[in-house]
Amino acid sequence: MSHRDQVALVTGAASGIGRALAGELARGGAVVVLTDVDGEGAARAAADLTAAGGRAEALALDVTDAAAFAAAVSDVRARHGRVDLLLNVAGVGLVAVAHDLTAADWARVLDVNLRGVVHGVAAAYPLMVAQGRGQIVNVASLAGLVPTPGLVPYSASKHAVVGLSASLREEARSLGVRVTCACPGMVETPMLSRPASFVNLDGAKLRERLLFGAMTPEACARAILRAARRDRALVTVGGGAWFTYLLWRVAPWLVRWIARALARRLHEDRRRAGG
Repeated sequence: MSHRDQVALVTGAASGIGRALAGELARGGAVVVLTDVDGEGAARAAADLTAAGGRAEALALDVTDAAAFAAAVSDVRARHGRVDLLLNVAGVGLVAVAHDLTAADWARVLDVNLRGVVHGVAAAYPLMVAQGRGQIVNVASLAGLVPTPGLVPYSASKHAVVGLSASLREEARSLGVRVTCACPGMVETPMLSRPASFVNLDGAKLRERLLFGAMTPEACARAILRAARRDRALVTVGGGAWFTYLLWRVAPWLVRWIARALARRLHEDRRRAGG
């Protein structure tokens, strides 16, 4: 199914995968509402898309605020008459060994990555049911499918998004609403460029290692939208993600062995960084 003339709302659209998805949708003829907690960044991205001939608007939105999310969906509906497509992309990452994390660290990751998706579903899904049509695309992660040392809260939040998506898909199917969950591998986004994303670790060295072979946000966005058009339930994005998930399904012991090796290296990195 083409996204031409659909009304799409994208969270986390000021940068990274969200911005790339908004760009692909706008170039494909959709009306795109870019939202982000960075309202000015969303506005700049929307202006760029409009200047290139797309139909794009921007809204400042903190996805952790359920009332604000509901208001954003209501605003889009009031101006365009419907919401055809919701892409829950907004996310935060925190790279650390778990015993260095506080309850506040856990809350920050879970509030954005999980509750942000829940708030989007709570706001848009009832409207889509009333419309008799719509699609929700939740961007999770390969970390939501396999064990991922150093990203324990992030992995927990993404596993929850995968489960939410799978269950909602089956419930929504007979009501005309489609649900797709995308699980990218490593993508070159600003998430890992922030010093605050690392706790007691050398962020520069870890970024270099983590981003080796990473895909671009644009390539990731194209793969996600292909899966959405084909009504895929779950899609791994990137060859490395596909292979890792396949290995987890057929030889989980091997993935666990690799995860333990990565964990040992992470603990060594922490010691060298003075953590």
